Amino acid sequence: MVLYRKYRPQNFGQVIGQNFIIQTLQGEIKFNRLSHAYLFAGPRGLGKTTVARILAKAVNCPNLDIKKEIEPCNQCSICREITSGNSLNLIEIDGASNRGINEIRELKEKVRFPPPTGKKKVFIIDEVHMLTTEAFNALLKTLEEPPEFAIFILATTEPHQLPETIISRCQRFDFKKVKAEEIINRLKMIVKEEKREVDNKVLEQIAFHSEGCVRDAESLLGQILSLSEGKITLDEASLVFPSENLDLLIEFSHLILEKKTSLAIKKINQIMEEGIDLDQFRENLLEFLRKILLLKQGVDLNNFNWSDAEMAKIKNLIKSVEINEIIEIIEEFLKIPDFSRYSPVPQLPFELCLLKLGTASAYRQADNR
Repeated sequence: MVLYRKYRPQNFGQVIGQNFIIQTLQGEIKFNRLSHAYLFAGPRGLGKTTVARILAKAVNCPNLDIKKEIEPCNQCSICREITSGNSLNLIEIDGASNRGINEIRELKEKVRFPPPTGKKKVFIIDEVHMLTTEAFNALLKTLEEPPEFAIFILATTEPHQLPETIISRCQRFDFKKVKAEEIINRLKMIVKEEKREVDNKVLEQIAFHSEGCVRDAESLLGQILSLSEGKITLDEASLVFPSENLDLLIEFSHLILEKKTSLAIKKINQIMEEGIDLDQFRENLLEFLRKILLLKQGVDLNNFNWSDAEMAKIKNLIKSVEINEIIEIIEEFLKIPDFSRYSPVPQLPFELCLLKLGTASAYRQADNR
């Protein structure tokens, strides 16, 4: 069940979490102050291309009433064609697979001709950071002298890879990760539309695992709805959620905090032999340690959805640990990706991290004596 396609927003009011961007674009349409080029930057799954398509509809919709709410009607032929992906007013290019100068030259040819209907011809280049240097140079000339009817929307997850010459010619909007409350409310709307029942705790867990990404949340909900025709409980949904392996995280944290470096290294190798992804384990460990850090600071325990038995183990863990120890461990594990890129042995960066933590601890104990 591909929910994110079925429920893709078709007007500005349906987009969540990007209020400033939406209000600014609506204001520019209302007062006829549209830019010739926009840069939509931000993490994946937040609605960059969706907002670009809605903008394409809004600037071309013959039924748009600027005296009222600035929204495309979604009923006229232009709106319907853009929604279905069959409009000559909207040209979308995937920068990852069309990254060369020849593709940009073809784009420049299309820019020369005005839209067959409507007022504007909108060009969306997704993952624009993937373009070659030559392609960027060719695109730059087009951005410098665009025809009056052309609007360029460049979408990217990695704006730092774009040349400054390109960025400087665009009006930039940075899409932000969406708050959990907004994601939960959207999921509730989808569940209602699908005439299904899902436990609120399941929706909370979806929002947590999606990490602010609306598309990921809707994809995860689709998987969960496929589990059963009846009401979905947290026990059923746990089959879909990524495994946190809480007992393993507690055991491994104990080994580090108790300075049992050799056993911790042995555990890392055992984890790898069992087929557990080391990168995912590191992310789970960091998230777990973050929660421990927050608990030490007195954050409400109910936010973490742990059982009473799990909470008892965790309370036992944090009794003897100091905040500076947790911070030190987190800082070292955050460095692992920098070494992983160059290491021919996947577990080596983890082993070095554990040895460094153990050595630093031994030196501190010696100094204290």
